[in-house]
Amino acid sequence: MNFQGHRLGRLVKAPENFIGADAVGTVFNEAKRGRRDFVRGAFAAALAGAGASTASAQSKPAQAGDANILELLAHSKGLGQGVAMEGYGKPSKFEANVQRRISPGLTQTRQSSVSFAPLQSLFGIVTPSGLHFERHHQGWWDVDPTQHRLMLNGSDAALMKTPMVFTVDELMRLPSVSRFHFIECGANTGMEWGNVAVPTCQYTHGMLSCSEFTGVPLKLLLDMAGVDYSRARYVLAEGADGSSMTRTVPMELVESGEVFVAYGQNGEMLRPEQGYPLRLVVPGVQGVSWVKYLRRIEVGDQPYGTKDETLHYTDLLPGGMHRQYSSTQECKSVVTTPSGGQVLLDKGFYQISGLAWSGRGKVKRVDVSVDGGRQWKTAKLQSPVMSKCLTRFTLDWNWDGQAALVQSRAMDDTGYVQPSLAQLRAVRGTRSIYHNNAVQTWLVEAGGEVKNVHLS
Repeated sequence: MNFQGHRLGRLVKAPENFIGADAVGTVFNEAKRGRRDFVRGAFAAALAGAGASTASAQSKPAQAGDANILELLAHSKGLGQGVAMEGYGKPSKFEANVQRRISPGLTQTRQSSVSFAPLQSLFGIVTPSGLHFERHHQGWWDVDPTQHRLMLNGSDAALMKTPMVFTVDELMRLPSVSRFHFIECGANTGMEWGNVAVPTCQYTHGMLSCSEFTGVPLKLLLDMAGVDYSRARYVLAEGADGSSMTRTVPMELVESGEVFVAYGQNGEMLRPEQGYPLRLVVPGVQGVSWVKYLRRIEVGDQPYGTKDETLHYTDLLPGGMHRQYSSTQECKSVVTTPSGGQVLLDKGFYQISGLAWSGRGKVKRVDVSVDGGRQWKTAKLQSPVMSKCLTRFTLDWNWDGQAALVQSRAMDDTGYVQPSLAQLRAVRGTRSIYHNNAVQTWLVEAGGEVKNVHLS
């Protein structure tokens, strides 16, 4: 099956995998010419651990001479290992391939870097702390919590009655909340803007994670400091790392009670790479506003226009204007199984599974297509479905062994519908970096290999 196509709509291999809307049928026609053989192990190695292959779900009778059934294995005949000598548990050695991965060449240094979460290997909605994606602007630190301080002040003395300083221990004595929220880098899926079809779900959407965060509502702290809410309309969050990350957060988000100062993640203290001992949690807003190593909150009456709001995290629109202050993460979804780098071993039953999320509220519905958007079926949303949190969706699918174009399209409770790539580019052009929430397409070839493609 030859996929070396021309510019006008035939399928082209990565990094420029485009299929014209009028040529979707070509994919299916070419795929019917026959199933090519391939070595699954070699394919997996070439993808450098892109993820475990999707196994066939067909029930098969037990093999008559299968020693794994007829004979007891070593672990069934002897004593196992005792309580671990190491105090912190680790995954099975057989799961060593499930790990965060960096993208070579994406950033110039490891201090200003990103590592991607292996979404294709995860279940449910919670990202294990050790697999949570990382984004650093000046490297991470393991800060001594006994020396760390959080300061509250006003840009104008009249905005705050009593400027305050808190230790970590003092914050942990205050009334706390625990909530599940997703955090997504504004640049997630950003490489797809540049006509680059990276190979796996980990690299297309892996700057996304979801955790249970625990901490103190920021409004409680501002109330203690005597903030004048009639005048204070913004807060400035500042981190203690070398990049001096500073971000403006609208006061209405703080007054809603959603924004909080977190010290806990997934039942334990924050990890150092996640901002230990304190970080800001701003649900629904791009991850750069979730300032790590949080050291200062300032209240003001106007946006601050910091370097990371004006010089960075902006997009050039087709008309030459810059798109700025684009903080909210719009409704988005991605199929994680089957997804790029995986292999379907045989035709038959599979459960399509993926993740959906919205920075404006709850996911209301997710539709799935296996023919490139010609027809859609409504997927099942697994509970719980929570506001500004990942939602797992599934759809039963009997694969007939022919080529398929798998997509998901989410809608949130505001009525916003996730756009196609063509719809998004019609408004944003091709020179953006941030906030790509377009529908993702995975090509399942007749041979079972799954690849990332773009539908134009």
